[in-house]
Amino acid sequence: MSSPNSHYAAVREEWLARHREAPVDPDLPIIDPHHHLWDRPGWRYLLPELLADTGQGHTIIATVFVQCRAMHRADGPEAMQPIGETEFANGVAAMSASGLYGPIRACAGIVSHANLTLGAAVRPVLEAHIAAGNGRFRGIRHITSWDEDESLITPGYATPRDILYREEFRAGFAQLAPLGLSFDAWLYHPQIPDLTALARAFPETPIVLDHVGGPLGIKAYAGKRDAVFAEWRAAMAELATCPNVSVKLGGLGMRINGFGFEERVEPPDSDTLAAAWKPYINSTIELFGAARCMFESNFPVDKGSYSYGVFWNACKKLAAGASAEERHALFSGTASRFYRLGLA
Repeated sequence: MSSPNSHYAAVREEWLARHREAPVDPDLPIIDPHHHLWDRPGWRYLLPELLADTGQGHTIIATVFVQCRAMHRADGPEAMQPIGETEFANGVAAMSASGLYGPIRACAGIVSHANLTLGAAVRPVLEAHIAAGNGRFRGIRHITSWDEDESLITPGYATPRDILYREEFRAGFAQLAPLGLSFDAWLYHPQIPDLTALARAFPETPIVLDHVGGPLGIKAYAGKRDAVFAEWRAAMAELATCPNVSVKLGGLGMRINGFGFEERVEPPDSDTLAAAWKPYINSTIELFGAARCMFESNFPVDKGSYSYGVFWNACKKLAAGASAEERHALFSGTASRFYRLGLA
């Protein structure tokens, strides 16, 4: 289906179908706080595809749509074009809220893009998102992933190394908290100290770090997993001292992480995923606490490496030793509180 690049592995439905698992603890309520929807050449992932994945036996009660440049407006001022994404996601949310597609509330929360380098001039953009979201708009994601190797930079999101320190970016960031909005941070593990500095400068702004902080495992980082882990964990420990920061546990199915699940003859089972991810997931929960952690699917991006049902089984196995209160937080409570969904 999709063409692979340095980040995304091609989705092969026939390959994924070669391994299915019965859901572990199928009645556990889950809010998936990070998925995308789009209609790209050779890769359509809209409500029907999402429902096919969320219908694999786990109790997915709601989801949060996260920025992916879907359905930007073709016309009008460039700064306002991302409003189309919120309009689109809100339309999907309205469809889901009708109940015609089952009890799930897809896109119950919406995270879109606004160019924070506009400084204070970004405020009308944020206000337009709020209006378009019909009560569902929760915050923005301004991708800031950077590496000296340009092939590792998120395609289409060229960004300067020091963007989180720049005056114009911070002037835009300062507009979030007064409007009750949060910030989704997507960057790589060497940049985590930059996020720590930002979080300390804006302690009133809720921040969630996507994809466990983006530990890299390919190109210059290949074969250096122990060193990368040590650097990543030290940076995460410092970030954890910022009470306004939460973390999403997932997003480790991309090529950049270097696990190579997509290269296997057979798709990985949940035990394989849990074993590979255990150091990162356990460390993050230990550092931040379950009340600031939430499991996330990052679908359909991670779908090139494993199926939706297998992913959630892996998460449940990773959380097997957690208390009932901690499991509630990890699978629904933290997401509901952070994104103000009122569902768990």
